[in-house]
Amino acid sequence: MDRSGHTLRTCAARNYDAGIVGVWTVDRDLLANASDAFNARDIDRALAAMHAEVDWPNGMEGGYVHGHGAVRDYWTRQWRLIDPRVEPRRFGIDETGRIVVDVHQVIRDRSGNTVADQMVQHVSTIRDGLIRHMEIRK
Repeated sequence: MDRSGHTLRTCAARNYDAGIVGVWTVDRDLLANASDAFNARDIDRALAAMHAEVDWPNGMEGGYVHGHGAVRDYWTRQWRLIDPRVEPRRFGIDETGRIVVDVHQVIRDRSGNTVADQMVQHVSTIRDGLIRHMEIRK
């Protein structure tokens, strides 16, 4: 269910009526594949899903990093310190057209101890078939 109370099926039907059901499927697949690449630590594949000037949340220190190079540096630094995994559980669309993904996030320290095991939301703006902006909601 999205924030406006619509189920995924309702969102898909609403988008079908608007003639963009194919776009919805492509965006959902884009985000799922980016999550898979992140979990596989395949930075190049994950960056291929992002706009060159992407705004990406810095979940460790706050704020955002901007662009492919900054995302690469951030993730490289992050993965030296922690082992985060994300599993998309549900996709929806908010009233502004952003994709809202309920994500099961597990973060372990380098010794394998669980630091966080929680549900969060990833809210993404897709432009020209690429992730342009993402925010994390807890």
